[in-house]
Amino acid sequence: MIDVVLPLALAVIMGTLGLTLTPADFRRVFRTPLAVGIGMANLLIVSPLLGFAVAEVTGLDPVLAVGLVLLAASPGGTLANLLTHVARGETALSVTMTATSSVFAVITVPLYLTLAIDYFDAPLGDDVSMLSTVVRVFAITLVPLSIGMAYRARREAAALALEPRLKPVALAVFVLVVIGAVASEFELMTDSFFEVAPAAIALNVLAMSLSFAIARAARLPDRSATAIAMELGVHNSTLTITVATSISSELAVPGAVYSAFMFVTAGLFARVMARRNAAAEAEIVAPA
Repeated sequence: MIDVVLPLALAVIMGTLGLTLTPADFRRVFRTPLAVGIGMANLLIVSPLLGFAVAEVTGLDPVLAVGLVLLAASPGGTLANLLTHVARGETALSVTMTATSSVFAVITVPLYLTLAIDYFDAPLGDDVSMLSTVVRVFAITLVPLSIGMAYRARREAAALALEPRLKPVALAVFVLVVIGAVASEFELMTDSFFEVAPAAIALNVLAMSLSFAIARAARLPDRSATAIAMELGVHNSTLTITVATSISSELAVPGAVYSAFMFVTAGLFARVMARRNAAAEAEIVAPA
């Protein structure tokens, strides 16, 4: 049952994301190359490497370590866009990174999954095929994303009217996915929770902090740095759990545990940055 429900749930979420996107969101990569480049480097390189490092330092069980890397390699989620907006960050940049990283996920998720299995010598090798994982990620991310974008391109008014109604549905679906993943493997979750929780929290805080610091060191404004950090803190956990459960239930534990904490840390970060970004905007407007 869960093998059917999870892909359908992810399709709803990715289809909803597609309704918010236009080709301009992808063209923004070339209009603001520095901000997008730094954000994507953080998502595609820094975050997965942090996943490896945190799993190694905390001494996670090999399968759980692979699950943590799988999570770290997953793209940003639509909730990152929402929280970036709440934090008064650069929402357009957040949307562009989510869209672009979702496309790259077809390659990066299977690649880092395979590398993690080899590195941690996890007993999953016989169950994982690089090609089948690529096909699976393509089917559950890019296909519904493309359908959503195509619908908006042909019926923009209808898509704009539908998208606000589907956003709460996508959020509810996400919550139900996490609850369902926990409930279906409750005993496994409780056995592994105290082992995984410190690693999940460390990954979340380190990824957000380091990505924000890198963005500011590159002299990006706070609003851009906010979007980049939020993208690193709020991953597409539904994709992580969907891919993981297709291989091993234990592999999904880090994604489920991470989901329980990321709202707290990302929410606190959004609150702090909302005040800071609002103050910065006020200083810019005041002289005028």
